[in-house]
Amino acid sequence: MNIIAFIILFSILADYFLHTIADLLNLKTLQKEIPDNLKNIYEKEEYEKSQDYLRTTTLFGLIASTFSIFVIIVFWFGKGFYFVDLFARNLNYNPVLTGIIYTGSLILLKMIISIPFSLYSTFVIEERFGFNKTTLATYIKDMIKGLVLAVILGVPLLAGILVFFEYTGNNAWWLCWIAVVIFMLIIQFIAPTFIMPLFNKFEPVENGELKDAILNYARSIKFPLKNVFVMDGSKRSNKSNAFFTGFGKNKRIVLFDTLIKQHKILELVAILAHEMGHYKKKHILKNMIIGIFQAGIMFFILSFFISYQGLFDAFFVKKISVYGGLIFFSMLYSPIDFFTGIFLQILSRKNEYTADEFAVKTTKAPKSLSDALINLSRHNLSNLTPHPFYVFLNYSHPPVLERIQAIEKISFPLDN
Repeated sequence: MNIIAFIILFSILADYFLHTIADLLNLKTLQKEIPDNLKNIYEKEEYEKSQDYLRTTTLFGLIASTFSIFVIIVFWFGKGFYFVDLFARNLNYNPVLTGIIYTGSLILLKMIISIPFSLYSTFVIEERFGFNKTTLATYIKDMIKGLVLAVILGVPLLAGILVFFEYTGNNAWWLCWIAVVIFMLIIQFIAPTFIMPLFNKFEPVENGELKDAILNYARSIKFPLKNVFVMDGSKRSNKSNAFFTGFGKNKRIVLFDTLIKQHKILELVAILAHEMGHYKKKHILKNMIIGIFQAGIMFFILSFFISYQGLFDAFFVKKISVYGGLIFFSMLYSPIDFFTGIFLQILSRKNEYTADEFAVKTTKAPKSLSDALINLSRHNLSNLTPHPFYVFLNYSHPPVLERIQAIEKISFPLDN
């Protein structure tokens, strides 16, 4: 085992053990009796159900992640990467097509292994706790659509990256960077109107009190909004959410139909005010810029390793290839990705507080936002007392109770 293999193996195992420790610490926060500060949120039976849900999903997640680590290590040290490379090369295609076959084979193997866990999570765990509404037919259709999209969108992008690194020498990294940035922008533009409707129906909010309240609020903050869309989230789950997607004329604010059923109008306006806050505070633009910057750094570092023999030796692959370098570098890059992910989650949690503050100050209805967060947590059986280390590793949003405490401290001018 060379030094690169050691670094990658150490990184994989360290990530696994850190998340396992966080999961176990999070389980220690479980309490039989409902805490006093949660009695206005959960009924006793609901609280017990939320604790049971956390315990069940965490233990299942530990089993799935342990199995995944086991498969990766066995595949790696059983020379699986070498044998798949041999299979792809023996087809005698050009380097680009060989790379697509190699990468596609690894992705397909990973998907096949993950299917049983996905099925159990959807049709056993989520079903048991009353969330699942997905039929087997819908599940299969989603999988097929996902595969078709991966081929239509992913294959040309991968082919372009392979071509650049195969034929453009030292210019490859920045050409790939430009290509990926263009791809990201195109996806952001077409996702709301072309991709997402393949999986869900999006209908404008019906004329009435809710629509009037939303549009009136949007006008009050000078937010260019022609419509808000309702997504048939109940087609797959009883869980609820809202999100902002796209940009320019194709930007959309979307409410799950389950959210509308479970919340009052003022709560829904508060939720949308939070989402609009992300836009007005330029969080979406900033995140996109960070993503672009990350991609540039990644491709620059990749250019030094993509043909490095030691990287291929670490995976028992004898012949150097661009496609192999891409796959193996993605595993070598994992420590940087881990720390970058933590930084982005810290930034995301900060942005959530800022969006909450924007919503409170513009709606002047802190209780509506607090009530909305409480109802969301109750309906989704969220864990309201997560361990801080678990939050540090996994949460893109602050814990709900901390958000409510922050909301209560926000001051804003009242109308005379």
